[in-house]
Amino acid sequence: MCMFSGKIKEVTNTRIFARMVGPGRQGLVYAMNIDTPTEVAMVLPLPVIVGAAENAVKFIDLSKFPHFFSSLDKGFPARAGGDPFAGSPTRSAPKSVPLKVLQVGSFEASFVPKMADFSRLDERFRLPEGALEKVGIYKDFGFAVFKFKAGNQKVHPMALEFPSRFADRLYFPTVHIHDGEVHEKEEFDHNLYAQCVNRGGRALLSWEESEGNAVVFSQAGLSEGLIDATKHVYRLSLAGEFKNEDQFLMSV
Repeated sequence: MCMFSGKIKEVTNTRIFARMVGPGRQGLVYAMNIDTPTEVAMVLPLPVIVGAAENAVKFIDLSKFPHFFSSLDKGFPARAGGDPFAGSPTRSAPKSVPLKVLQVGSFEASFVPKMADFSRLDERFRLPEGALEKVGIYKDFGFAVFKFKAGNQKVHPMALEFPSRFADRLYFPTVHIHDGEVHEKEEFDHNLYAQCVNRGGRALLSWEESEGNAVVFSQAGLSEGLIDATKHVYRLSLAGEFKNEDQFLMSV
């Protein structure tokens, strides 16, 4: 899901990478192009284990690896393209300790452990009152919040790892909420990327498989451990109108 704290003009070319980076911990990388007339915050839900602490999510700075996704695309030469990043995106609340705001590359980020903790978030990041309550499936999720500057921009990859409640599957936040409402169907412009424990599972039948291990094409050493150089990469393109829901992929 991507939900924004204010109005935006356009979001395009969304790319999401997922891999289990350790027992019970999922890595997630998210990039997009965004055109916004004002500063805006984006919220990504995370299926963290219930009761996850405020420091349970580790944000990873990939500002020195802006071509993360185009490097993965080199494993699929039939469709590999250029590097889009070359050369460079009030309710009353009880008194409580504010959530941390971290500088991660060119943007600020915070982790909100549970829905009730949004009242502790920096006011610049808060969503309209009642917005999240419209999406009941996220009532016990945690949330990563990223703040962007105004303008038409290509955002360098946002990256993190979190303690996932799904030990056997990868989670991709793809539900759209851009206008405060949840529509049954939405227009998708997404490429999903994954690395799994084993190759050739039935869940991967609709995914493209890279022509070799990631060490051959991905510059995995720049990924802060998010890319496993010894494994193949899988890619799924979602372009057009689809059911407005998150995606999962069995990872074992």
